[in-house]
Amino acid sequence: MDTNISVPPCSPLLDKAETETKKFSGVLRRSIKGLCSLVLVSTLLVLLFVQQGPRISRDDEYDLNLKSLEQAWRWVSKEITLEVSGEKAEAYPWTNDMLSWQRTSYHFQPQKNWMNDPNGPLFHMGWYHFFYQYNPNSAVWGNITWGHAVSKDLINWFHLPIAMVPDSWYDIAGVWTGSATILPDGQIIMLYTGKLANLTEVQNLAYPANLSDPLLLEWVKYPGNPVMVPPPGIGFKDFRDPTTAWLGPDGKWRITIGSKVNNNGLSLVYKTKNFTEFELLDGLLHEVTGSGMWECIDFYPVSVNSTDGLDTSANGVGIKHVLKASLDQYMQDYYAIGTYDSINDKWTPDDPNADVGLGLRVDDGKYYASKTFYDQNKKRRIIWAWVGESDTESTDILKGWASLQAIPRTIVFDKETGSNILQWPVEEVESLRSESYDFDKLKLEPGSVLPLNIGSATQLDIVATFKIDEETLQNTVEANEDYNCSSSGGAASRGVLGPFGILVLADESLLESTPVYFYVSKGTDGSAKTHFCADQSRSSTADVAKLIYGSDVPVLHGEKLSMRLLVDHSIVESFAQGGRRVITSRVYPTKAINGGVKVFVFNNATGVSVTASVTAWQMISANLVPF
Repeated sequence: MDTNISVPPCSPLLDKAETETKKFSGVLRRSIKGLCSLVLVSTLLVLLFVQQGPRISRDDEYDLNLKSLEQAWRWVSKEITLEVSGEKAEAYPWTNDMLSWQRTSYHFQPQKNWMNDPNGPLFHMGWYHFFYQYNPNSAVWGNITWGHAVSKDLINWFHLPIAMVPDSWYDIAGVWTGSATILPDGQIIMLYTGKLANLTEVQNLAYPANLSDPLLLEWVKYPGNPVMVPPPGIGFKDFRDPTTAWLGPDGKWRITIGSKVNNNGLSLVYKTKNFTEFELLDGLLHEVTGSGMWECIDFYPVSVNSTDGLDTSANGVGIKHVLKASLDQYMQDYYAIGTYDSINDKWTPDDPNADVGLGLRVDDGKYYASKTFYDQNKKRRIIWAWVGESDTESTDILKGWASLQAIPRTIVFDKETGSNILQWPVEEVESLRSESYDFDKLKLEPGSVLPLNIGSATQLDIVATFKIDEETLQNTVEANEDYNCSSSGGAASRGVLGPFGILVLADESLLESTPVYFYVSKGTDGSAKTHFCADQSRSSTADVAKLIYGSDVPVLHGEKLSMRLLVDHSIVESFAQGGRRVITSRVYPTKAINGGVKVFVFNNATGVSVTASVTAWQMISANLVPF
C-alpha cells in the first residue's frame, strides 16, 4: 500500500456538499483557515492506518486525539451554520403565506431542518423503517446524522429519536449513506460510510441493540470500526455508500461500493463471512469511462417473468440485474439492466450504448441518491429518493426546512419493452384519495386550454389518457424530428403534433403554471417518437431554478398515451406509460397557492386535435407526527 500520501490541500471541503448546495462553497472557504491544523493532524492519523494495512488499529494516538477532533468538527459545523444564517436574504419578497404553502402534506419530511439521502430502509416486525441523512440543527447541509421514522403503510409516519450521530473518530465528520441487510436468521446489519476529521471515507458497521424491539430505537456501532478503508489507488474521498449485501454461490456475502479512478466511475466488490472482516475482490463489478464519481450505488435483481420483487440475493434463470449509480458530477441517477456473473462477480449491460451514465435515468427530474429495498412483507422492491430544493438557502432558512423524499415507488421489469424498469407509486398512497372528478373524452382543438373544475388543486392524484387524431398523425410526413424536452422552449413552443397535456399548480390567469405534457415527433421515414416533458419555466414569478425536464418514452402499438401526476404543494411527480419514464419537479408558485390553484388540460399543437380523459382525486393529508 502506498504510504506517500500528501497532505490534503486547504481548499474547499466536502465535494458532495458543494455540489448539492453550491452556495455553500463560499462559507466553507471562510471556514478552512481554522481547519488547516486539524487536517494536518488527522492526515498523520491516516498515515498510521495506511502503514498498518487494510485495517485501522485503535492505538492510543487515536484516543488521544478523539476529543479534540470531535470538538473541532463541531466548531466547524457551528461556524458554517452561523455564516449561512447570516447570508443576505434574496431579493424576492416571500410572504409567510407563500412559504408555509410550500410544505407538503403527504410526502415524507422531518418536522424541521435539513434532510437528504435515504438510508437503510427495511421492514421489521410489522413496521417499515426509514433512515435519512439529517441536520438536527439547521435547514442547510451539515452535521449529518441519521434521522429515523417508522410506518405501517409507507405513507403515515411516526418520527423517532435520531438513530446515529457523528460521535466517533471514524464518523466524526458525518454519518453518511448506508444500507441494511437482513440475514436469514433475522439479524439486521447496517453498513454505512463514516468520515474522518480529514474527510477520509471509511465503511462502518452498526446493528440494533435489541432486535426484539419493533421500533429499533437503539443502535450500536461495532467497536472494531471501520471495517473497510480506501484500498490502494482509490482516493481518500472517493470511497462511499455500501449497498445491501447479497449472498454468493460460495456462501459468502458481497457488497459493492462506489468510487472513481481517472474520472471513470466504478463499483468495487467486497466479500465477507461475518461483516466485520472484508476482502476486496480482484477486478470490478463494473466501470464506465468518463462517468465521474459513482455514489449511492444500488444493485438488485428483477424478474423478467413476474411482477413480484426479489430478495437481493436472488439470481439465475429469468432474472436480470439492475445497476444504478448516482453521478456526483451531474447530481443525476442513472441505471442500466444487464446480467450478473456470480462466479466472477462481473455485471454486463444488455446494451453497451445504454450503460450507466449513458442511457436511462431513474427519474428525469430532481431526484437523487435513490435506494431500493426488498419488502418481504408484500414481496415487492421499493425505491426511495431524495428530492432537494431549487430555491436558495436563505429561503430555506426562512421556512425552517429543506428537502423531501419522493413517494416510495415499486419497481418491476418492463416485460413489454424488455429494456427498462417500471416505477409506480406504492398502492398505499391511494388510501389518501377522497373526492373524485371524471372528465371523459374532452375534445381539445389546436391551441385550446380547458379548465377542470375540481375545487382545491393543491393535493391531487391525477390519471389521464390522450388520443391523437389518427388520420392527422398518419398524414403528417415530418414533425420536428430533433425535438428535445430540455431545449425545446417548453409547452409554449408549438409544433404540428404537440405539446398537449395538463397544467397543474396554475393560477386563473395562467401567469404561473407547471405543464406536464406529451410531444410527438416524426422522422422522414415516417416513424413517430413520443416525448414526455415537465416544464417549470413558468412555474413561479420568483427567482428560483425553473428547468424543463424530460425524455422520449416508448409507446407500443395499441397503447394510449397515459400519465399519472401526484401533486402535493411544491412537488409534482409525473409518471408516463405506466412508469416507463418519471419526472419529479419542485416548484415554488407565488400566485398559484391556497385557493388560487387551478388545473387545466391543454393542446398547444398546431396541426392535430387531441381527445383527453381525466380522473382526478383530492388527496387528504398523511399523518407525520412524533411517536
